[in-house]
Amino acid sequence: MENIGLVLEGGGMRGLYTAGILDFFMEKNIYFPYVIGVSMGACNATSYLSRQIGRNKVITVNYINNPKYLSYKNLFKYKSILGLDFIYNEIPNSLEPFDFQTFFNSNEELKIVATDCNTGKPVYFSHKNSEDILTIVRASSSLPFISPIVNYKGMCLLDGGISDSIPIKKSIKDGNNKNVIILTRHKGYRKEPFKNKRLLKAVYYKYAGLINAMENRYKMYNDTLDYIDKLEKEGKVLVIRPEIHIKVSRIEKNTDKLENLYNMGYLQGKTYYKKVKEWIK
Repeated sequence: MENIGLVLEGGGMRGLYTAGILDFFMEKNIYFPYVIGVSMGACNATSYLSRQIGRNKVITVNYINNPKYLSYKNLFKYKSILGLDFIYNEIPNSLEPFDFQTFFNSNEELKIVATDCNTGKPVYFSHKNSEDILTIVRASSSLPFISPIVNYKGMCLLDGGISDSIPIKKSIKDGNNKNVIILTRHKGYRKEPFKNKRLLKAVYYKYAGLINAMENRYKMYNDTLDYIDKLEKEGKVLVIRPEIHIKVSRIEKNTDKLENLYNMGYLQGKTYYKKVKEWIK
């Protein structure tokens, strides 16, 4: 399998849909040579490369109602409703150990997308050149307003979805003429303009690039969806997406909804298995 990419959209807790698909792929030993992920897509991608089936489901479903994971009390300690030390230190290093050795020894290449707050442009990190992978994943997943800016190697970083929500163009630029794209929104979805521009400018007044990127994100996102539709008609991409509107928020805490979403993804992976096998030949 050469010159075939796997592109993973983010979407917060909606990413459990992707986790279900990837778990089925791992069970069938389907591994793409190139993977690029954004936000929750990046989180899913790390467990995919480390060959840890079920890990993302366990972390999300089992810990989502732990106040150390998600609560407004965390605002006082971390300036984020997410417990950053708990998520990016205690869980991967102790509670649900991440297999760093398998991850870094994997043959696949992983690109993780974050947004440079100063320029408003995407930054792409390769896991082969990034030892501090947890900080990079954290940067890619740090949502504006609810998570602090991540400082990494002189850059101020936030959620990769702000500047490149579905990085299909980056995958193509990196040499992949065929791509499987896993989206977390149903067909026909289109993003609406950001409404609270006054708050945006008040909170991030130091970062003109970030403000511009967030104000224009809906255009970038919708243009990318149109581009994906074009590629799909040309047979250059295989798109896997929810068949129905997912009623799960970015910070959903209802474990029944999360379980159902994961199961939906797993069954979707099973449905697409033969199609993916045939398509990548």
